[in-house]
Amino acid sequence: MTSTFVAVPKFRHHQMVHFIGGEGVIKSFQSEADTWIYKIEMVMNPDVDIPRIGYETTVFILESEIELLMID
Repeated sequence: MTSTFVAVPKFRHHQMVHFIGGEGVIKSFQSEADTWIYKIEMVMNPDVDIPRIGYETTVFILESEIELLMID
């Protein structure tokens, strides 16, 4: 019998995060291949690097590509 160890996620639901291409709010996450994949709903911001349709834009991003957005 083999066991698999998966670390606890670094981020949580409804947390504001930053990543290449923008920032958003974590809507859900799941363990996948020894890491976590996060479903993030992007916030509308006029200064983004990639074009978006609107508020409904959602992306799936690996945990290693996300940073906590520190709000002053």
